[in-house]
Amino acid sequence: MASNRPAPQTSSAPSEFKPDTFGYGINKDEETWEEWNPTEDSLRPVRGRHRVSKQRGGGLARSSTVLGVGVIAAVSAGGMASAQTGKPPVSISMPDLPSVGSMFADDSAEAEDTTSLSSVGLTTADAEQGNSDAGEALRARIMLQAERQQDQVDREAQEAAEAAAAKKAAEAAAKEREEAEAKAAAAKKKAEEEAERKAEAERLAELAKSYALPTSSYTVSSTFGQAGSLWSSGYHTGLDFAAPTGTPLKAIHTGTVTEAGWNGSYGYRTVITLDDGTELWYAHQSSISVSVGQKVNTGDVIGRVGATGNVTGAHLHLEVHTAGGEGIDPMAWLRSKGLNP
Repeated sequence: MASNRPAPQTSSAPSEFKPDTFGYGINKDEETWEEWNPTEDSLRPVRGRHRVSKQRGGGLARSSTVLGVGVIAAVSAGGMASAQTGKPPVSISMPDLPSVGSMFADDSAEAEDTTSLSSVGLTTADAEQGNSDAGEALRARIMLQAERQQDQVDREAQEAAEAAAAKKAAEAAAKEREEAEAKAAAAKKKAEEEAERKAEAERLAELAKSYALPTSSYTVSSTFGQAGSLWSSGYHTGLDFAAPTGTPLKAIHTGTVTEAGWNGSYGYRTVITLDDGTELWYAHQSSISVSVGQKVNTGDVIGRVGATGNVTGAHLHLEVHTAGGEGIDPMAWLRSKGLNP
């Protein structure tokens, strides 16, 4: 530690000394001077109350007080140095006393002085202990920050995992819902189709009560649209029911006889016109039992199976024509009426 430089020794006061002038000694008489060493009791505060500077990082706080406090600190430092080194105390004089007032010039000077004064009396062990404590504090802050960062990472990973699980669960639920909806829609559609089939079957069954097949004990030998050289048009225009000659022919539905007689390649033919304009042609008959203009009902016998006209054997050649004269498939038409040839 530093000590104040010794004050110069004087044996007499300067010639210009005046008793009421501030000096560095106490005038006992005209010829004798006694050296002045400031003490705590001999000093008075320059200002009413001193200001206390802010402490910095574990150092000693310096009080921005009157000159006496600074001098006391210096004296104390000298005493501490004497006690540690074993050297005799050094007398202190203050030749630059008038300039000490600059210590109170501004706060920045106070801050600078705080550093120097706060280190007074610190040993190496104290400094090392302070550094160790600061290092531990820094290590603790770093560890705490690392733990917080790890917690943040873990929390974000957990949130991401929960979000992924929630998304997966939502997708699975949506898929199950779609599958359930698809199954329900399929079941509904199937039920509707079944209901439609049932309704149609009931309708046809009811309708079939008013329709009948044209003959019995038969075999379907040729169908509509079948190609071949046996037919003048190049394809078959009706549905053939092969049966023995003389097998009764019946009216398929209620209608009116509009033709009955010979018709070239058709042989003996009877035409029954239904109320909706549909025409039923019975060809190749061996005999005719009705006449033109006659009303017939379902199941009435209108003639018999034969082999007249352009044929290779006994059979009924049945054709169905719409009101417009177009020939259609007799098999499909009969099935639409609830009949199954």
